Amino acid sequence: MPTIKAGSINIHYEIAGKGEPLLLIMGFMEPGAAWLPLLPLLSMFQCIYFDNRGTGLSDKPEGIYTIEQMADDAGNLLNALGLTKVKVFGVSMGGMIAQELVLRHPEQVEKVVLGCTMPGGGTHSRMPQPEIGQKLMEGTKIAALDPDKALDILMPLLYTEDFVRTHPEIRALMIEQRSMLPPTPPETADRTMAGLVAFNAYDRLPQIKCAVMIVHGDQDVLIPVENAHIIKDRIEQAELYIIPDVGHLFWAPDPERILGRIVEFLGRSEGFALDVKK
Repeated sequence: MPTIKAGSINIHYEIAGKGEPLLLIMGFMEPGAAWLPLLPLLSMFQCIYFDNRGTGLSDKPEGIYTIEQMADDAGNLLNALGLTKVKVFGVSMGGMIAQELVLRHPEQVEKVVLGCTMPGGGTHSRMPQPEIGQKLMEGTKIAALDPDKALDILMPLLYTEDFVRTHPEIRALMIEQRSMLPPTPPETADRTMAGLVAFNAYDRLPQIKCAVMIVHGDQDVLIPVENAHIIKDRIEQAELYIIPDVGHLFWAPDPERILGRIVEFLGRSEGFALDVKK
């Protein structure tokens, strides 16, 4: 479990596989190890995944955790590992961090996949219903102490009702997976959310010049799919991959096919614009 000094804080990270480096950035309150179920489908890359500040085994400093800080953490991690330019795949809040990383440190990013994310900026984003945000905070804060209750709250935010009904095994799998993850303290939720709501990349998105793929499920209640179209409208060269009948965890119904499309984009020698509906 290596830890490295990345800027002013210590970041816990892991490296898996061989090939071109791919930085994986996880979302709200989740440690980097939450990527583990997807790593076999990304085995053609050298995957670098890490705990954002406040999560897992990384440092948990006082104060608000801003998206800008976390993007700099990611950039500092790459510098500390001696990686000059990488491909990036961020999901949910990790997609916001990925946007900020390529905007603040464009020389470090070759390509970026923005999964189930938003551009920030208040009125420039389509926000979830207020009760959805309240449930997210409630569920993530109690996840370490009462995983059963946490899943009752969080599963409807992450999956469609039909997916949960037709995949009753998913609950046991999630409990097993979460039991293997390092716990994140509940105070991280407030510190991170304060930074998340202040995030705004909307006006700067046209500055992104690298190849971009935007991926989103069209039934996402946590980060509505309209945000994918908003980002696409701001990044001329981006390609859009909307997955029908899928919630926030867009890869869940068919990981091999969906991750296969993302791998194809990441492995392509040159990015080009393409709208994919299914």
